[in-house]
Amino acid sequence: MNTLKLSGIFQALVGTGMICFWMIAFVRGGIPELETEAYRISMHLMAELCTAILLLFSGYYILIKQQFRRSVFYVSMGALMYTLIASPGYFAHLNQWHIASLFLVLLAISLALLIIQSTH
Repeated sequence: MNTLKLSGIFQALVGTGMICFWMIAFVRGGIPELETEAYRISMHLMAELCTAILLLFSGYYILIKQQFRRSVFYVSMGALMYTLIASPGYFAHLNQWHIASLFLVLLAISLALLIIQSTH
């Protein structure tokens, strides 16, 4: 399997995971900031949703070999990198180290894929 296809699969999985994570958190009442910091968390959720949608489009475009797939790849990975750098602190503050660690693992994978794609 080539690395671009692997990147597309990674993006599709992460984008789907992000949407599922927030849907489950919302349904379970696991976003207390909706009551205490509604504007801030709403904007954060919007950014996360935009990132997830970009990742899904990019993964799809890569897998169907669309002409502009590399451009979308870099934009979506930039959005993902921001999320993966900004989000672990929230979970670390809550002593949810397993989730914070997951973000760091995804960050390492994302960096590796970015480096690999930028050399091709």
